Amino acid sequence: MHLYIVTGSSRGLGAALVQRLTQADNIVIGIARKANPALQAEQWTLDLADPVAAAERLQAWLRANKHWDSATLINNAALLSEPGPLAASPLDGLSSALRVGLEAPTLLSRVFLAETAGIPIRRILNISSGLGRRAMAGSAAYCAIKAGLDHLSRALALEEPSVGVVSLAPGVIDTDMQVQLRGADPTRFPEQTRFQGLKDGGQLQTADDTAAAIVRFLMRPDFGKTVVSDIRDA
Repeated sequence: MHLYIVTGSSRGLGAALVQRLTQADNIVIGIARKANPALQAEQWTLDLADPVAAAERLQAWLRANKHWDSATLINNAALLSEPGPLAASPLDGLSSALRVGLEAPTLLSRVFLAETAGIPIRRILNISSGLGRRAMAGSAAYCAIKAGLDHLSRALALEEPSVGVVSLAPGVIDTDMQVQLRGADPTRFPEQTRFQGLKDGGQLQTADDTAAAIVRFLMRPDFGKTVVSDIRDA
């Protein structure tokens, strides 16, 4: 049996990944604030803005459920704070974004690595972004979170050479986050017109097509060879 744990699983890319991975011989656990009734996977309704509680839930479950042929953690969840200058951003929104986007993946990875020792095949896939590699005004926290995921992945790959670890930029996907960026105040978020142009130009990928490409990438025998990757280069 193969275990997959996917955060941010209730909608968008996370839901598409869960749908792609839900098949015979796979046990899929989705973690999100709300359940998605269309998904057949086991769903945990947890707020990753409280990452210690989520990590402790995963720890207890993994200790009680072992003997997997492979185990994969996909840190997909992200929370975009209000687009605009950092100096004008609400503190609570910034804190939640940092907890969901970077603290939660770090704690979940820690639990996953400790509690899956001995499983023959283990993978951690962190869903990053091109903005972790190219700064953008009006989204400082998001850029920092994704850059942090990239560097966390590099460090884990050094610490755990037997574990496949990748921080993957998935391209530009038509999700609720894109709607939020397009709807931002252009006086606070100077890149708003560029994101509107991506939508108008038909350059956004569907969540399902992206999930299909990510699952193919995840199953490659050389997964983990290039720790910081971009699905468009795969």
